[in-house]
Amino acid sequence: MTSTDMTKTADKTEMARQMSQKAGFIAALDQSGGSTPKALRQYGIEEGAWSSEEEMYGLIHDMRARIIKSPAFSGEKVIGAILFERTMDGAIDGIATAEYLWTKRSVVPFLKVDKGLEAAKDGVQLMKPITGLDALLERAVAKGVFGTKMRSVIDAANPAGIAAVVAQQFEVGQQILSHGLMPIIEPEVTISIADKAEAEEILHAEILKHLGALPANQQVMLKLTLPTKANFYKPLVDHPRVMRVVALSGGYSREDACQKLAANTGIIASFSRALTEGLSARQADADFDKALGHTVDAICEASKAG
Repeated sequence: MTSTDMTKTADKTEMARQMSQKAGFIAALDQSGGSTPKALRQYGIEEGAWSSEEEMYGLIHDMRARIIKSPAFSGEKVIGAILFERTMDGAIDGIATAEYLWTKRSVVPFLKVDKGLEAAKDGVQLMKPITGLDALLERAVAKGVFGTKMRSVIDAANPAGIAAVVAQQFEVGQQILSHGLMPIIEPEVTISIADKAEAEEILHAEILKHLGALPANQQVMLKLTLPTKANFYKPLVDHPRVMRVVALSGGYSREDACQKLAANTGIIASFSRALTEGLSARQADADFDKALGHTVDAICEASKAG
């Protein structure tokens, strides 16, 4: 084994330890093409500010780089970060983004790998086929990425639909595991549906079924909507095939998301919109860092409280 290989193995071991044991939360910096304009508007940059897709992606990369470089953003409280593919392929101060996260900020890098959602059927939206996934995973490994994330959506307590979502997530998860990467399984339950609690019951049972089929030497991570009933997902938190359960903010305000998160033992945050709430391109760096620091502290404390 070369010294480079030994370093990569040591880094991966330390990343796994951090993700399984360390207090803190995962920052979701993975807005894709469809959600980027909304994320930029929230940041105070309107659509007329760019004239091409490349300029738009450049602006969102600048926003993410500003967040990552902030003194408030470090492995002390932000233990991981999920990146969009273009962000992974980009650089911060001349250093590849994933490498910068780990070597400069002590933050474990993840990569969003899904390509969006299929049309709704049976009350859910499955993931579109992820073409070229093996090649993407190979690139991620080469860049020092630790794991991946992929999202499906559940809009109704439909047993057939939810079973299909979970089956697809775990099937792709096996492909990801085969590359030595940690998959974050994300079957998001829409927070506004009338039968949310019933959908969570079906989802819980399906996830347990698939976890039971995993080999003893494999683990996954789960990213779930904050449940209607506090600690409903505690059996998943305690499951030996689960490295960590994280929660998405799902459209809740940061205050509401943190309050709900704190009521769920063992679950930590993986917030996107709630993380960037209150940040603006027009803020001076000192004001930006102060606002981000307040947000990071609030999300970290809620994650610890749970």
